Amino acid sequence: MNKKVTTAELKEKKQKGEKISMLTAYDYSQAKIVDEAGVDMILVGDSLGMVVLGYENTLSVTLEEMIHHGKAVLRGSQRAMVVMDMPFMTYQVNRDEALKNAGRLIQETGAHAVKVEGGEEILEAVKGIAGAGIPVMGHLGLTPQSVGQLGGYKVQGKDIQAAKKMIKDARALEEAGAFSLVLECVPWQVASFIRDQVSIPVIGIGAGKECDGQVLVFHDVLGLFDEFRPKFVKEYQNLRDKMIVGIKDYIDEVREGKFPGEEHIFNMEEEAVKQLEQ
Repeated sequence: MNKKVTTAELKEKKQKGEKISMLTAYDYSQAKIVDEAGVDMILVGDSLGMVVLGYENTLSVTLEEMIHHGKAVLRGSQRAMVVMDMPFMTYQVNRDEALKNAGRLIQETGAHAVKVEGGEEILEAVKGIAGAGIPVMGHLGLTPQSVGQLGGYKVQGKDIQAAKKMIKDARALEEAGAFSLVLECVPWQVASFIRDQVSIPVIGIGAGKECDGQVLVFHDVLGLFDEFRPKFVKEYQNLRDKMIVGIKDYIDEVREGKFPGEEHIFNMEEEAVKQLEQ
């Protein structure tokens, strides 16, 4: 079995200038594929609400749903560090509630860390969770759980006031105990500045190549989700079209009586067949 990726290893990668790779996964098969490909980190993202469960956004995802999918991902992962998104309203209420829910995610799935969205407003939650020995990843910039408050899916930190607040929040998250930080939809100059201001790894998604690493959604990378595609997404394969072709071929062969062929069926001894006919 390959050695597990640790928070210490990720920090060492940052210090050495080695880039960190991160992808989402939501079930056993996806986790196996991503893990075997050699990704450093797997995020069980609440994006599962949209790409797996068909919700309009991430706000409807429950703790139970995250645990259900997290268990499957952990069964399929051998090497990568697995990070669980904490769903909306599972850490914003108060420190005790945040710690309780983070504990459930770790204990019931076997995950290695949790991720929370926000800055100074969630510092007490981060301190509580990290203080209990649970690694915490922060998330700044476009925070999907606050999309209503942000006025939609827009680039964050474009003006100097917003950028300075983001930098302040990044420092505060590190001081509160976060081991890493995601920056989403942020000008690359701001992301680069934050990377140099903190000692923890900064993982970008729509934040430029100057970050210590990158994260994307499994379905986006492989062309499995076509309802919308953010500017920062690069599609490396279009498996959706290939899957549709394969399924259509199957349907045609069933209708034409070509499937199953001789190589797909089981035989009974001829003598036994004769007894059936008696």
